[in-house]
Parts: sequence; structure tokens; C-alpha cells
Amino acid sequence: MKKKYAIACDHGGYDLKEDLKEKFRSIEWLDLGCDSRDSVDYPDYAAKMIKAIEGGMVERGILICGTGIGLSIAANRSLKVRAALCTNVTMARLTRQHNDANVLTLGARITGAEAAFDIVETFMNTEFEGGRHIARVEKLGKE
Repeated sequence: MKKKYAIACDHGGYDLKEDLKEKFRSIEWLDLGCDSRDSVDYPDYAAKMIKAIEGGMVERGILICGTGIGLSIAANRSLKVRAALCTNVTMARLTRQHNDANVLTLGARITGAEAAFDIVETFMNTEFEGGRHIARVEKLGKE
């Protein structure tokens, strides 16, 4: 069965979004936009990701903006989203193992395409460890 991920970006992440879709052709991508380098508001694309996760359309996603910070902040407003801004494979591995992050956030102006490919591959292929981390992650979903 093909893995399915949502992917979204603002104008600063458009090129990297397209590069990721090309690199990872084996993934079934739910592309939530944006569709060009024209200036857009990043919270709108975080909202689309939240809707896709909360609505059960996907279990995981990738968000890309210039730094990754804005989309990370916006996506984490949902109790169903655990978005992690990762700049290297160690962060990607640990956020899956310990935090069960379901959204990877990347900064296209911070992380080059080749590094981003490695980060995405690690994020996609690392499982949540469970164990002592379960209670901690469950606390994140409570108000």
C-alpha cells in the first residue's frame, strides 16, 4: 500500500515542495498548495493541513515555508497536530521516536534540497517508540 502524505507550503516553500513531490514519487501526495511563487499567507496553508489531519484525510504531512517557523507555529494550534521543525536527520528521527510528530515542517531558506530529502526520508521511515513516551504525547492532546 502506498503511503499518503499531505503537503503544503507558502510561496517561500513552493520550489522545495515541488522537488519533494518529484523525489518521492512513491508517495501518494495530497497537495494542499500553494501552487506558485506568488505571495500568500502561511496560516492559510497550515489551516488546510489541520483540516486534512483532523478530517482523517491523512495521518501525516509536510509543511514548508521560508524558515519553517511560521507554519510550525500555525499548525500546532490544533490539538491533533504535532508539527516539528527539523533541520537535520537526528531531529527528524527523534521527533518521530519520542514525540510521534505527524507533521514535518521545513524551512526552504534554511535547509537545502538534498538535506531536506534526507530529513523527509528519515521522518517517513521512523516509527514512534511508544513506551515511556506515550503518556507524554497523550498530554499534548489535552486542554
